[in-house]
Amino acid sequence: MNLAFIPSPSTGVIELGPIPLRGYAFCIIIGVFVAVWFGNKRWVARGGKAGTVADVAVWAVPFGLVGGRLYHVITDYQLYFSDGEDWVDAFKIWEGGLGIWGAIAFGAVGAWIACRRRGIPLPAWADALAPGIAIAQAIGRWGNWFNQELYGKPTDLPWALEISEGPNRVAGTYHPTFLYESLWCIGVALLVIWADRRFRLGHGRAFALYVAAYCAGRGWIEYMRVDEAHHVLGLRLNVWTAIIVFVLAIVYIVISAKIRPGREEIVEPDRDAAPAQKDGPADENGSDENGSDEDSSAKADAAEKDPFTKDEPREPGKGATAESAEAAGAAGAAEKS
Repeated sequence: MNLAFIPSPSTGVIELGPIPLRGYAFCIIIGVFVAVWFGNKRWVARGGKAGTVADVAVWAVPFGLVGGRLYHVITDYQLYFSDGEDWVDAFKIWEGGLGIWGAIAFGAVGAWIACRRRGIPLPAWADALAPGIAIAQAIGRWGNWFNQELYGKPTDLPWALEISEGPNRVAGTYHPTFLYESLWCIGVALLVIWADRRFRLGHGRAFALYVAAYCAGRGWIEYMRVDEAHHVLGLRLNVWTAIIVFVLAIVYIVISAKIRPGREEIVEPDRDAAPAQKDGPADENGSDENGSDEDSSAKADAAEKDPFTKDEPREPGKGATAESAEAAGAAGAAEKS
């Protein structure tokens, strides 16, 4: 008998009059807001404009929700399309079931579309948002606590999670894998923040570090879970996904560091700025700061052709006009006569 354990909520829904407030959805929404808020602070610190992260998130979040649900339904299709199951439940996202792999992949597609529309590089935006995504996951995992799902193997540890009797679950105390992953995600966020400041990660490497670090933790946490899942060569499908994505993230970091070292100097061009003039700003008289305009250029050309426009002293007999030359010739003839 356990003397200490983490209790589970008696219900995952709070009724606010006619409006049901579901704990799972509430955690997801709070996580999104925190990610956008923190991502905006990091984006501005990198030289971007306030509000850009939210504008891109308007595209990324819906794509991510669709992708996360698709991954879950495809990899756990037996929960919705087996005999005795109702396929309509596949659309009940509020009951839980979002695959982070599909959410990140589809969310990246939405973010790519929005970034192209704004003329900003997707890797730079992803770097700014990476720690916020990890924090959002840490918050979102508490939605599993409300739904009493995704727990681990039975245990009698003081921090064991109490699970009540219900559909597809047996009452008892289990490893709180939702809590393990939540704490791990906070550690991932802190790691990315530290590494980004220490090594000035750029060109998507901060995001790749988040992916690699998350996968490293997800692998051993996934191994502890006891919920139904497909297995490949003795390992759960999500464990294989974590291994493959981890390797890809490390490869990206190595190759990117060699091809594009350092960090982006400009993450968001100022499209509202007036184009710079070629020869400098014009003054009140229409000439630029160097005193060169069309009139002055014409005057300079005329000065080169007509030495009398210059202020330099002239030697006798040089630079005279036709009239002065004739006068000089007449004077010489008078002297000879």
